[in-house]
Amino acid sequence: MKRVVIGLLGTKLDAGKRADRWNHWRPSVSLCQHEDLLIHRFEFLYPQKYLSLAETVRDDIRSVSPETEVILRPADFARPWDFEEVYGTLHDFSREYHFEPDGEEYLVHITTGTHVAQICLFLLTEARYIPGKLIQTGPPKREGKQDPGFFDIIDLDLSRYDRIATRVKQELQNDISYLKSGIETCNADFNRLIVQIENVSMHSTEPILLIGPTGAGKSRLARRIYELKKSRSQLSGGFVEVNCATLRGDQALSTLFGHRKGAFTGASQDRQGLLREADKGMIFLDEIGELGLDEQAMLLRAIEEKHFFPMGSDRETESDFQLICGTNLDLQTRTQEGKFRQDLYERINLWTFYFPGLRERREDIRPNIQYELEQFARKQGTLVRFNKEAQEDFLNFAMSDEAKWTANFRDLNNAIIRMATLAPGGRITREVVEEELGRLRRKWNKEGHSGILEQLLGAERIASLDLFDRIQLTEVLQICSTARNLSDAGRILFSVSRQNRKIFNDADRLKKYLARFGLQWSDLDVGR
Repeated sequence: MKRVVIGLLGTKLDAGKRADRWNHWRPSVSLCQHEDLLIHRFEFLYPQKYLSLAETVRDDIRSVSPETEVILRPADFARPWDFEEVYGTLHDFSREYHFEPDGEEYLVHITTGTHVAQICLFLLTEARYIPGKLIQTGPPKREGKQDPGFFDIIDLDLSRYDRIATRVKQELQNDISYLKSGIETCNADFNRLIVQIENVSMHSTEPILLIGPTGAGKSRLARRIYELKKSRSQLSGGFVEVNCATLRGDQALSTLFGHRKGAFTGASQDRQGLLREADKGMIFLDEIGELGLDEQAMLLRAIEEKHFFPMGSDRETESDFQLICGTNLDLQTRTQEGKFRQDLYERINLWTFYFPGLRERREDIRPNIQYELEQFARKQGTLVRFNKEAQEDFLNFAMSDEAKWTANFRDLNNAIIRMATLAPGGRITREVVEEELGRLRRKWNKEGHSGILEQLLGAERIASLDLFDRIQLTEVLQICSTARNLSDAGRILFSVSRQNRKIFNDADRLKKYLARFGLQWSDLDVGR
């Protein structure tokens, strides 16, 4: 069977017309000098303006390998770095060339030519437009006329790439497992979600929006995404996390965008801001729905232009950051209410993922318990395990409708830490579990009463109250929800002070207290 090479003239590597050209390694010539690689024909593609050089190389090949027939074939690229043009020219050659695979073996030389041309030859060979194998050559360790260097023949038969495909698949599984913190989750919807997030994270630099309840793991996932991208050299800067719900007014602008000395009262020195700190890295803006409208406008410009003005400065600051946002609010509804900018929402809504809470992933409670115990052992240096009966008791409760998991994985994490800490001899017993279940029931029962407050006043009104008033009103409503009438609730709430009164006006006092918040006793029927 005849061996045929298809290759490109290397206008630099193959160059040379003087006698000293033989002192240098020239790929096309050296390819034909290998005693164990007899080449019968060389289909030599060259730009027409380099015809003289191509003829010199042809003559040199004939001198070192008289058995080799060199066929010069013009192949011009007006823009040799344009993929479409180069591929089109080489594709035309492959379609017009008369291949005889039954009688000839074809080798495609990918050492010469531009990187674009080499890639195009690879693609044409892989797609079997050129029914051959690739051949790669390299120079000798010490240049000389007698040493042609080395060559490697690469067979693109896809059946030989099973190991590569397996390796790529394993790397994907490793990435997915990393994003899940190594937890073998069972929820099918959640697993599909993580696969999508991994794909987007590795192939996009656009903002990602994670929507889900507090404690569902949005913050941990954001950091994992950052660490994964940094391990692939996609990021070189740091990871910055900020809870937008804690930012108000000048503090919000200063925290995010920085300020110059004297920009406002208390600005005693310059501050670069968190967006600048995230340059070349990633920033996670948790609870972005709580951000003020002014900050939203500046953030939009920073996302789109990578430039912004620090407070009190007339000079722009630059920061090339990647953004992940988190929220437990319905941002679309907030845009309709005028509380969130429509243009910002559209900008961060390209890749939006809903992150389910623990109650929606009950089948993942078991593997997460194991994970939390491993985390406890790593931090405390103490290995703790459940007794079999104790584990069954906890799992039966955890996966039942009685378990509210209002704080999601934070509730579960705290429960495991408490039980592991109190476990006698490193074993969580049924007694320890029963005590913990009592804590959780009391917590969720109390939170249930707090839910009455939100139903009666609404989230916006509650946000306008001092923490003192919210706590006090919640306790009052808790008592009212168990009382038979207004007077009964008043007697319980004022049981101490009423002893010093001659006239008992408990009901009136409670009625006036509720009126301060626009509430009447009849409104409390929702609680009872």
